[in-house]
Amino acid sequence: MLDLLFIVLPVFLVVGAGYVTVWGGLFSDEGTDALMVFTQKFAIPSLLFRAISTLDLQQNFEWALLLSFYTGSLISFTLGTLGARHVFGRPWTDSVAIGFVCLFANSVLLGLPVMESAFGPGSLGPSYAIVSVHAAFCYFVGITVMETVSARSRSPLRVLVTVARAMFRNSLMIGVSLGFVVNLTGLPMPEVATDAIDLMARSALPVALFGLGGVLFRYRPEGDAKVIAFICILSLMLHPAIAYGMGRYVMEISDAQLRGAVVTAAMAPGVNSYIFANMYGVARRVAASAVLIGTALTVLTASFWLYLLP
Repeated sequence: MLDLLFIVLPVFLVVGAGYVTVWGGLFSDEGTDALMVFTQKFAIPSLLFRAISTLDLQQNFEWALLLSFYTGSLISFTLGTLGARHVFGRPWTDSVAIGFVCLFANSVLLGLPVMESAFGPGSLGPSYAIVSVHAAFCYFVGITVMETVSARSRSPLRVLVTVARAMFRNSLMIGVSLGFVVNLTGLPMPEVATDAIDLMARSALPVALFGLGGVLFRYRPEGDAKVIAFICILSLMLHPAIAYGMGRYVMEISDAQLRGAVVTAAMAPGVNSYIFANMYGVARRVAASAVLIGTALTVLTASFWLYLLP
C-alpha cells in the first residue's frame, strides 16, 4: 500500500508546489490564470487531439468500458442531487450544482497523470476513450437538468441549443472532435505539424498540475462540512466502487480497461464543477471547497483503489 502511495504522490506534489508558491507569494494569481488558460485552451486540447487521432478506436472505444464508468457517474449525480435536496434541504438549483460536482471527476488533470504514473504511458488508451466523451456527457446531463429545474427554458429545443453552445465553446471538446476527424478519415498530418503539436502536448500535464495547485489556493474551505463530506464519499468511493463492480462482474471488461475506468472514477471533482456552479451562480462555495478537499483526499483514496486493481 505504501508503494502505491509513492506512485500517486509525485502527481500531488506538483499540485502542492503550485499551491505553496501562490500561497507564499512566489507566483501570482495572474500567472496562475495564464497557466490555466494555456493548458486548458492550447496544451491539453493538443494532447487530446494527438491521443484521439492516433487511438485504436476498435480496441479502446468499447461500450462496456464507457458503461462501467458512466453508470457510476450518473448514479453519483442522481444521489448527489437528491441528497442535497432532501437530506440537506438545499434549493433545487443548488442541489443540481452539487450533483454536478459529484458527476464531474477530474479525468484529465489528475486521472491521466495518475494512470501514467501507476501503469505507464501505454495504459492511457481506455482513459482517453473515457475522456473523449466526458465533458460532453457531463455538461449535457448538468445543463439539461439545471435548465429543467430552474424553469429557465421549457422548450427542449432551447435546452439543446444551450448544451450545444457549451460544447462548441469548450476547447477540450474541440481538440477531441478534431482528433476524431483525423482518426476516422485517415487524414495525413505533416510531420512538422505533429512534432509541433507533440511539443505542446508534452507540456500539458505538468504545467496543468502546477496551475491547478495555484487555482486551489483560492478555494479555501468555508462551512458546509457535511455537504462536502457527502460529495467526497460519492466522488471518491461510490463512483469508483460502481465502476469496479460494473467492469469486473457485470461487463467483464479487460484488466487494462478496468484500471482506466476505476482510476478515472476515483479522481476528485474537477475545476469544471466550480465553473458550472459559477455559470448559474449557485452553490459556488460548496463546489470550490469540494474541489480542494477532494483533491487532497485523492492522495489516499486513489492509493486504495490502485491496491484493489489487478
